[in-house]
Amino acid sequence: MTDKATQIAQLLAPTVASLGVELLGIEYLPAPGSATLRVYIDVPAAELDATAEGEQPRSVGIEDCEAVSREISAQLDVEDPISGNYTLEVSSPGIDRPLFALDHYRRFAGETAKVGLKLPHEGRRRLQGEIVGVEGEQVVFAIDGARFAVPFSNIDKARIVPDWAALGFAPEKPGKAAPGKLAPGKVAPGKSRPAKDKPSKPDASKK
Repeated sequence: MTDKATQIAQLLAPTVASLGVELLGIEYLPAPGSATLRVYIDVPAAELDATAEGEQPRSVGIEDCEAVSREISAQLDVEDPISGNYTLEVSSPGIDRPLFALDHYRRFAGETAKVGLKLPHEGRRRLQGEIVGVEGEQVVFAIDGARFAVPFSNIDKARIVPDWAALGFAPEKPGKAAPGKLAPGKVAPGKSRPAKDKPSKPDASKK
């Protein structure tokens, strides 16, 4: 995350946690005339880990996104960390889940990720490969059968690359069974507004 996104995440995390969900991370996208503040929330990892075998884990829904949007909109109006107009979006991570923390890479080891780097590393500015794991402050990927370690501090953005065939959204790969479909993330976008204006109630829609 950028320094601004990290600052806002630290500000909002306790409020999000008080609503029974976890703040995964924030994307702050400045643009001329208006910025976008995208907040990702999920069920706390500890709650998912405690889910009994065979039980369906709780998932983030529209109601969670709306509740978080209302609360953090009010907090942002008071704290005023963003000058000028911005659009607030609150979303579950969806199937192309963004990765913000080292723990996210540990949790999703074995999955394929698409990564953008802040600075070129060993001749690469972008990469796509399987997450092998985390070693110290480095994330290790497997790319074309070779090991590729990247300093976590040099990762700008990263997302899981869904196996569309396994999820049932693409033709099934030969010899591979396709489990049930997984719904995309829910999102509750807020209206574009001056940061100090009191926001109206956001409309909920799917991503």
